[in-house]
Amino acid sequence: MFGEEDLLPLSALQHVVFCPRRAALVHVERIWEENRFTAQGRILHERTHIPGTESRGDVRVTRALSVRSLQLGLSGKTDVVEFRRVSDSVNTGLTEDQLPAGMALQGTEGLWQPVPIEYKSGKRRHERSYEVQLCGQAFCLEEMLRVAVPAGALYYGKTGRRLELAFDEPLRKETREAASLLHRIVRSGLTPKAHYEKKCKKCSLLSICMPRVIGRKRNVRSYVEALVGDIGKEMR
Repeated sequence: MFGEEDLLPLSALQHVVFCPRRAALVHVERIWEENRFTAQGRILHERTHIPGTESRGDVRVTRALSVRSLQLGLSGKTDVVEFRRVSDSVNTGLTEDQLPAGMALQGTEGLWQPVPIEYKSGKRRHERSYEVQLCGQAFCLEEMLRVAVPAGALYYGKTGRRLELAFDEPLRKETREAASLLHRIVRSGLTPKAHYEKKCKKCSLLSICMPRVIGRKRNVRSYVEALVGDIGKEMR
């Protein structure tokens, strides 16, 4: 268990799964640079991070809910949590901790199950780093509310579509491991070595990380030649 003073940002789960080096650059070296992808995501999140609650029949929507998990050592804010009404008959315990499937909400009747919704820019797609981040929110909600959170969803702003996600044991295990790795990186104060991959092109820290230069034993001339070649391909 972690103390309140040891909590790291919940959003860092996405970084450490995408690339441990990126997580270290952001959360150890405190380096950040925005590109169009991160800008689109930031604007989308700003729209959802206005606290408030509204009711839509059997669904109560809460925005910008502060959450934390002492088990994982994480804290942050959810974009949206939908509390969906469930039948009293399903309240039999769904997790290994025998958490109930629904909880009471003040001023309402019946039982409600929390469903975290994370907003992302772009098109609907499977992205493991996003899924782990969302599962981290489920851990926080279960720990704080003592209620089962078996599923959530990723909402993609470009298409206006959701990707429903079940928090099964493989995903939960990966989320616990990602949180543990994040804490080890921050405690060590060390930044992992660079390894260039195709996904590096989408990273806003590409010009700072320089994985093609740092990650390989190659001279500056060969790096420049490769870079010019890439630019030439894009212009064709």
